[in-house]
Amino acid sequence: MRLHVVVRGRVQGVGFRWFVREAARRRNLAGWVRNLQDGGVEIAAEGPDREIGAFRSDIERGPEGASVAMVDEVGGAEAGELHRPFSIIR
Repeated sequence: MRLHVVVRGRVQGVGFRWFVREAARRRNLAGWVRNLQDGGVEIAAEGPDREIGAFRSDIERGPEGASVAMVDEVGGAEAGELHRPFSIIR
């Protein structure tokens, strides 16, 4: 299963990308996370349905200090090929 989302809220400057990377690696997911210029965070991940579902719950919760207001589905095809280990794109 593939997940491609943009997360909005207070998600930059609070360790959100690091949190996402670690959550994805614990679940052995392929993909990446990056900050967007508009203040959002874009995430593309791929793995077993069960792990992606749990990962999405992690994203919706976020790290301490973050405040997730919205998780918008972008779609899957736009993300391109995803690799392991899950990485932060700068």
